[in-house]
Amino acid sequence: MRDSLKLVAVISLAVAPSLFADETDPQAVFEQRLMPIFRSENPSSCVQCHLSSVDLRDYILPSSRETFLSLRDQGLIDTEQPRESKILHLIEMGDSDPDSLARRIHAKTRMMEYEAFASWIEACCQDSELRDATAAKGTSQAGPSVSNEVIRHARKDRVLDSFVRNVWSQRMRCFPCHTPSELDKNNPMHAKPIERYEEFVRQYGARMNVFRETPQETMRSLIASSRKHTGDRLPLINVREPLQSLLLLKPMAKLPALDENGVRANPSARIPVSHMGGIKLHKDDHSYKAFAAWLQDYASSVSGVYESDDALPEDNWFPTEHVIRFKELPATWPALSTAQVFVHRWDPERKAWSAEPAAFTQSIVTPRKMINGVLFALAGPEDRNRLNPTGETLQPGKVQLRVYLDRDEAIAESPAVLLNDREPDATAMIDAAFGKGFKNADMVEGAQLSIRGD
Repeated sequence: MRDSLKLVAVISLAVAPSLFADETDPQAVFEQRLMPIFRSENPSSCVQCHLSSVDLRDYILPSSRETFLSLRDQGLIDTEQPRESKILHLIEMGDSDPDSLARRIHAKTRMMEYEAFASWIEACCQDSELRDATAAKGTSQAGPSVSNEVIRHARKDRVLDSFVRNVWSQRMRCFPCHTPSELDKNNPMHAKPIERYEEFVRQYGARMNVFRETPQETMRSLIASSRKHTGDRLPLINVREPLQSLLLLKPMAKLPALDENGVRANPSARIPVSHMGGIKLHKDDHSYKAFAAWLQDYASSVSGVYESDDALPEDNWFPTEHVIRFKELPATWPALSTAQVFVHRWDPERKAWSAEPAAFTQSIVTPRKMINGVLFALAGPEDRNRLNPTGETLQPGKVQLRVYLDRDEAIAESPAVLLNDREPDATAMIDAAFGKGFKNADMVEGAQLSIRGD
């Protein structure tokens, strides 16, 4: 209630300034309209679009003059057309947010901020001495302390795009229990899955509906539920310890144990986690890697961990339905060890294999000396805007497969790491068909492998 009253007071000051300030005096407008924003304990409307790294307070310095000169010199204020100033367009960006709920929640705050800055900028631009003044050397610069790239990385639309590619794309691993929108009552093949889903809903309620109708609704729901968890029950998204998130641990967990009477215990959301659906993904397979990478990146983004461009993850994986399978692997390769496979295309102009891989997968070496992995397409910066975040298709062709064993357990320490910064443990050349699904997988025989050291 107290926070609500504070917000009402701030909005009143900002929207009805004529009661308090001379609208032609930049300093007076600054004190009455911008300083309440600067001093407010409530988050600015920037949180509508950004998880961290930027707040409107960042653009306000202690004095009106310093703030104006800094924003003007950065091109954020248009002295000829004050209402066309870039800082105002940045505030307005929330109006075009495709998330209608977020638009409504932040509308009043956004309006207050826009009108406060617009009135102050107009007053400053009417002061010819101030408009044409030169900023003193060593004056502080208004704005965030991190780069634009770091700010963009923490935007919710960027995080949602990554969620689609890394988590939403793997949702069928959780079918049918947690994917009600994928169940079709008109499909006879779905009759049993629907029965199973409805039975679990009767027992455990709406929390079964992990994946909603859209990626946006799903991500919002996961974030909201994780903020409300209590006690020692793990949250779906664990910001403090991302790899201890239920979203990751549940599908890797076994069924609850049976008691002495053969009755199965209830599933647990506490350590040790158990799952009524049993194991749906395996530690270190391609889905685990995708879930873990997104969870770690989300946690770092929302916590404001990233301080430089160098700290940002590459985040350039796009899901496919193409499968690569190996059999008759070397007997010396340890069972259950983790391996990554990278796909390099033949470059006919250079008459060499491409330096950068087109795709990769991650899986384990099975006790039967096999690797089975679903590929992720890898995109360069120039390709990302044209690729499909829900599923890419690779064109058939001559490729070289490079296999890397995780001999130093680097993946256990950093699940998102790629191992192709060294010589591969083995290579194979094939004409890849890139069919869809395990039935149409590209198969590699052990005899086709060139093993390092042989």
